Amino acid sequence: MVDPGGGAVCNGTLHNQSDHCHRKNCTRNGMVKEAQQNGNSNFYKPVVESFEEAPLHVMVFTYLGYGIGTLFGYLRDFLRNWGIEKCNAAIEREEQKDFVPLYQSFENFYTRNLYMRIRDNWNRPICSAPGALFDVMERVSDDYNWTFRFTGRIIKDVINMGSYNFLGLAAKYDDSMKTVKDALETYGLGVGSTRHEMGTLDKHKELEDLVAKFLNVEAAMVFGMGFATNSMNIPALVGKGCLILSDELNHASLVLGARLSGATIRIFKHNNMQSLEKLLRDAVIYGQPRTRRAWKKILILVEGIYSMEGSIVRLPQIVALKKKYKAYLYVDEAHSIGSLGPTGRGVMEFFAMDPRDIDVFMGTFTKSFGASGGYIAGRKDLVDYLRAHSHSAAYATSMSPPIAEQIIRAMKLIMGLDGTTQGLQRVQQLAENTRYFRQRLSEMGFIIYGNEESPVVPLLLYMPAKVAAFARHLLKRKIGVVVVGFPATPLAEARARFCVSAAHTREMLDAVLEALDEMGDLLHVKYSRNRKSARPELYDETSFELED
Repeated sequence: MVDPGGGAVCNGTLHNQSDHCHRKNCTRNGMVKEAQQNGNSNFYKPVVESFEEAPLHVMVFTYLGYGIGTLFGYLRDFLRNWGIEKCNAAIEREEQKDFVPLYQSFENFYTRNLYMRIRDNWNRPICSAPGALFDVMERVSDDYNWTFRFTGRIIKDVINMGSYNFLGLAAKYDDSMKTVKDALETYGLGVGSTRHEMGTLDKHKELEDLVAKFLNVEAAMVFGMGFATNSMNIPALVGKGCLILSDELNHASLVLGARLSGATIRIFKHNNMQSLEKLLRDAVIYGQPRTRRAWKKILILVEGIYSMEGSIVRLPQIVALKKKYKAYLYVDEAHSIGSLGPTGRGVMEFFAMDPRDIDVFMGTFTKSFGASGGYIAGRKDLVDYLRAHSHSAAYATSMSPPIAEQIIRAMKLIMGLDGTTQGLQRVQQLAENTRYFRQRLSEMGFIIYGNEESPVVPLLLYMPAKVAAFARHLLKRKIGVVVVGFPATPLAEARARFCVSAAHTREMLDAVLEALDEMGDLLHVKYSRNRKSARPELYDETSFELED
């Protein structure tokens, strides 16, 4: 489907199928060996991702559980309307009964009647650094999770399997953080201005130069908030008359930025090159609706690691399509920067791609760097344009100087500029922990999603009652996990999402795995039958063959 002649895609370049078929070593579905990149020989790992389907009876009971919950929800709403049961939800005041409703009752039905039953599993306050172990403040509810009160008890040394602390750099103060303390003493906490006014410090310039060097690009610009890096910069890059092609599983910040831009948005199936190419070809052939004029720009939005699925973007194939159809590529590396690649430089390094093949690099400092904020990087003219036109640069307060120094410290550690190999060791330890944890979960019989190299590990639970029981029981065993359900996931695909860290020791992982093994038997959530992916469109791309 790449071209009428059946062209193949290799490292972002289209090749003729007739030449390819005479070669001996032929690989499919994302595996490329000994790709030549900038004169160096690199090795591509096979793209191994799992999206196993659940047994039929599990899906039946999952929908049945939601159905029963909905029926009881309508019954309780009836009792509340007649004053038989107290209503704790937000309601309109009596004097505003003739106004247009501010609170839509039906829109809040799920929150009021289903989410409230298991609300205690979210927003748990912690009172320590989010390292491999953390402390949780115990709380209880006397009104069925509408409100909480603290008991005064602290649950000590809970194994943290939920924080995005991939390299273990979000930790308590130690001597290695002295430069951060010095920055606090020199600059203070806040900047009190935007980048356009009095808010650009030498620390920001130092950090931007370091980010550009780390990514091997011409320039970079940093921002104080990761979410706003997407939502406030995409509107500066595209607008009316432009087309955005967005992966269906993109993060909310990308979705918001695309909507704010005013550009036309079309969605392609997750990591599906056939779906993306069809949209690209139709965009080139038919142009804009009604007028049929050519699109001013076509921008492809993807993520490096998808935070709910644990899957990795199929970058070489997307780059090939981007080049063929003359589109621009925007890669959000919020979860992949620092956690993927031999030296932690993200999906670009993971696939041994040329940085020039990606038009816009975006990433955040909240996951692997133990800080906050985000960056946009790429060509110098792109960054210079954003310095003048970015809404975040014009209206948002600049990044705090101690935060900037923390990022500089962490990035130098990863790059080895501190004179040690600790950063590289952390990257390697994260990869080792990830493979071990994923392999053990698979062997136990759990259904887990995503790429075998992804430190984001979704474990499928499906039924809402089991989601609550899973998190509550694990907390009793001093294991903190994040459970996720609708609307962050499809209704019938509720899950626990583990985040593996380089700070986790083998003993910690074994303790978690032992508890999960027991919990899987107790709750009967070991659903795996090693069946084919429930999303065959991810792999059913026979027209894409990657050559040696």
